[in-house]
Amino acid sequence: MHTQKLRDIAKALVATDKGLLAMDESHPTCDKRFAALGIPRTEEARRAYRELIVTTPGLNESISGVILFDETIRQSKKDGTPFVKAITDAGIIPGIKVDRGATELAGHPGEKITEGLDGLRDRLKEYFHMGARFAKWRGVITMGNGIPSRGCIAANAHALARYAALCQEAGLVPIVEPEVLMDGDHTLERCYEVTEEVLHSVFNQLYRQMVVLEGMILKPNMVLPGLSCRTQATLDEVADATVRCLLRTVPAAVPGIAFLSGGQSGELASARLNAMNARFRSRLPWALTFSYARAIQQPALEIWQGKDIHVMAAQHALYHRANCNRSARRGEYSAAMERA
Repeated sequence: MHTQKLRDIAKALVATDKGLLAMDESHPTCDKRFAALGIPRTEEARRAYRELIVTTPGLNESISGVILFDETIRQSKKDGTPFVKAITDAGIIPGIKVDRGATELAGHPGEKITEGLDGLRDRLKEYFHMGARFAKWRGVITMGNGIPSRGCIAANAHALARYAALCQEAGLVPIVEPEVLMDGDHTLERCYEVTEEVLHSVFNQLYRQMVVLEGMILKPNMVLPGLSCRTQATLDEVADATVRCLLRTVPAAVPGIAFLSGGQSGELASARLNAMNARFRSRLPWALTFSYARAIQQPALEIWQGKDIHVMAAQHALYHRANCNRSARRGEYSAAMERA
């Protein structure tokens, strides 16, 4: 294991107020978003859209790393330049999603386990040789009547830790993503309770699997009330609850925490990240940054609509959302930036 290299990459991913852009949507997810906008659901359309993203001028000012999908890491620009080379030449670190999705957890109705550990060692070696320097694995935790169960939390925590250990063995920095979903009517307090238990379980398993904490990044949910909860929290309430939960669960050795957006709007995801950094940044042992997908991409996708004539305008929207999140990392984001 190249421990120092892992540490250096992990630090680079959260350095200079930058964050991560997730462009690792699976074929069904990408096709669903294309269908909603009347964009052809083809491999070439997916390739063209991802070329739009990786060639956005100035993207490296706000983005330190991009998370790719298996199809994307094998694709190239129209001129034949591999995406990995285009990304690296722009000063951005390529990463790769390696889980194979969530499926029903046997014996636990309504709960899921993420698959993909079988054959992962060989896949990681291939991705490393293709140029990836970090990876991502998502574990899904659903809240509802009587769930999540301890069994579900433990199973996903164990899978995340085994994945992380395999990544580090292969020279890849693991992005560890335990996501407590926003769906439901649960309160802010209930989300705090579950998120705290999930993170305790994850770090216990990471310790047992001898994962080097300095060579990983955590990608958790923010502590939020459910989408259908009657009482929605203020920016400060979300910031307080999230930071308090993280301070109680995440070791200081972890270099950075990159939040997922989890279905939040771009503006709200930026505002909540901003509130945390504006209030707590100088007192935290780790960087608080972003690893957003739709919360950065959606405006660009809506502008592009699969048409070449809209590429420049779409890239401008993508750059703008990425820049808003860099400002949020500094605690300098404001709603006025959206009007500008």
